[in-house]
Amino acid sequence: MRRPPPLPTPAGESAEDTPARRRRDPGDGGGREKSSAATGSPVVDAVGDADREMSARDVWRAARARRKALRAEIRRFTQRSRRRRIVWLSAIGAAVLLVGGSVAAAYSPLFAVEKITVVGATTLDAASVETALADQLGTPLALVDSSEVKASLLAFPLIETYALEANPPHDLTVRIVERTPVGVIRSDAGYTLVDAAGVALSTTSDQPAGQPVLDIAGGTDSAAFETAGLVVRSVPADVRAALVGVSATTPDDVTLTLDTGLRIVWGDSENSPMKSEVLAKTLISAPGATSIDVTSPHAVVVG
Repeated sequence: MRRPPPLPTPAGESAEDTPARRRRDPGDGGGREKSSAATGSPVVDAVGDADREMSARDVWRAARARRKALRAEIRRFTQRSRRRRIVWLSAIGAAVLLVGGSVAAAYSPLFAVEKITVVGATTLDAASVETALADQLGTPLALVDSSEVKASLLAFPLIETYALEANPPHDLTVRIVERTPVGVIRSDAGYTLVDAAGVALSTTSDQPAGQPVLDIAGGTDSAAFETAGLVVRSVPADVRAALVGVSATTPDDVTLTLDTGLRIVWGDSENSPMKSEVLAKTLISAPGATSIDVTSPHAVVVG
């Protein structure tokens, strides 16, 4: 009996892949189709879903960790800022308390004046000046009124300048600079002691010892008096001690008279240090001179 010819095989398939072959494949039971179905796109889709699920979980975990780190950093920064603010406020509070306490103490009776000391008095009686300032006793050092002190010291014309010095807790020191007298002006009232500025220091009926008589044209307000005052303050100490008279009609012809009768023509107040040096040498070299002209210190004239 002749076998029928094999059925034509579709293009791309071999005879072994035909449905009949697949049916005759023992134990297969269509397993190849099932195997094909098992390894197809449904399995790939499941794996992709799992990967996507794991990726989303990782992103969520990373975001959560980042949020926790951010919150921790914010808390740390906030605590650090709070501590810094507390330190600054504490320091400012302490400074305010210190300053406030110091000011309150300075204006309180704890620092009241209990002792007044006058420094720099030579001609003046320091005790008299301290007595004149006694109204400042009991006043807090910070509240000592300089205008009241000035008014009290006006009674002492010999004081040229003064300075107040507080020495806590209870001492007030008054440092004074006395005026330097240059001579006396003779008038009907007696002899008035004046300084180089023409300030009257005292008036007595008798001529004070060691003070020359000033015979100045125009009085204490003139330019001649100003020049004469500068000259008297610049002469050597031994000449100043022997000085009995000073005369001037202009600022350029100041003349000094010593107790020995010697006349010294000084001229103006320019080059006074050089004139003093030349005069000292001339007094040694010409002890019997009756007049010395140092108007020009480079050409001294001895008479």
